[in-house]
Amino acid sequence: MQTIKFNKLDLKEDDLLLDMGCGEGRHTIGAYIEKPVNSFGFDLSYEDLKVAKGRLNDFDISNKKEICQFGVGDINTLPFKDESYDSVICSEVLEHVDSPKDSIKELIRVLKPGGVLALSVPRFLPELICWGLSKEYQEMPGGHVRIFRHSQLRKLATVEGLRYLSFHWAHGLHSPYWWLQCLFWKNKDKSFLVKKYHQFLVWDLMKKPILTRILEFILQPLIGKSVVMYFRKPS
Repeated sequence: MQTIKFNKLDLKEDDLLLDMGCGEGRHTIGAYIEKPVNSFGFDLSYEDLKVAKGRLNDFDISNKKEICQFGVGDINTLPFKDESYDSVICSEVLEHVDSPKDSIKELIRVLKPGGVLALSVPRFLPELICWGLSKEYQEMPGGHVRIFRHSQLRKLATVEGLRYLSFHWAHGLHSPYWWLQCLFWKNKDKSFLVKKYHQFLVWDLMKKPILTRILEFILQPLIGKSVVMYFRKPS
């Protein structure tokens, strides 16, 4: 499941791509498989990184000359020199950190001039509904500590000198799943509705039927779970 659209990153052959807060590697691996780039995923969770490395083994990469690697790293103290990466992804991370401003500054520091930074966070209204349905959702360890308005996320990047390029919503079908989880939070692992909706999302992801593609297109502007923005660092 991809939130970021790789075609918007202006990736070229042998580019270096950083996926900061990569989790289990969906964007790191996705970009590596789809594009001729060297893809690097970093995260604080060593357990998630082990999953990511295992998932990479599910693909035939014998003909790939580029590399895909993972490592442990803190978004506020990245172990890279200035202007190291041609493009940077930070997907569903800033809602967790103590200071989004400091985190974005660090992402900009390691991005090359002319490079594209892609940011995604939970969208304001769907996230607000989650908070309203479940206090436990807000308080779970490593959970979301803030909700971004569209203008707030855009300003965080542009005030640091980045040029705003475009935005889109993502995962319109996923918001109801999270609302169901929040509604049945204490018993979500046993909830019939939660399990059935999860099965529906997996079926949609694997089969991509035309009906759900149409539903996704209609629902994204209304209740898309995430908002994604793209910015360019001035040359």
